[in-house]
Amino acid sequence: MSIGKLYKVEDGQFIARINYRLFRHPAATNWWGELTLIDYAPLSEGDMFIIELENKHKSKCHLKKMVNRPVRGIPPRYVYHVTGFSPIK
Repeated sequence: MSIGKLYKVEDGQFIARINYRLFRHPAATNWWGELTLIDYAPLSEGDMFIIELENKHKSKCHLKKMVNRPVRGIPPRYVYHVTGFSPIK
């Protein structure tokens, strides 16, 4: 897994460092993957975020908690399904 950062779309405020794994078709502008938070931060599903990848490229995305994956640690760290809706630039 790679390490990146997660920001709020509205104001660009830093939320947390993340571990992520992305999947995408080379010709597609949308993409998907999984991520977990390295730093604990409460997230609201349905909010829009900006993900910054290891290579400093960014894209807008939204998250959905994966209920079929185990929760790790205290405080709880969930696995999120991430869906991108803008090109990675």
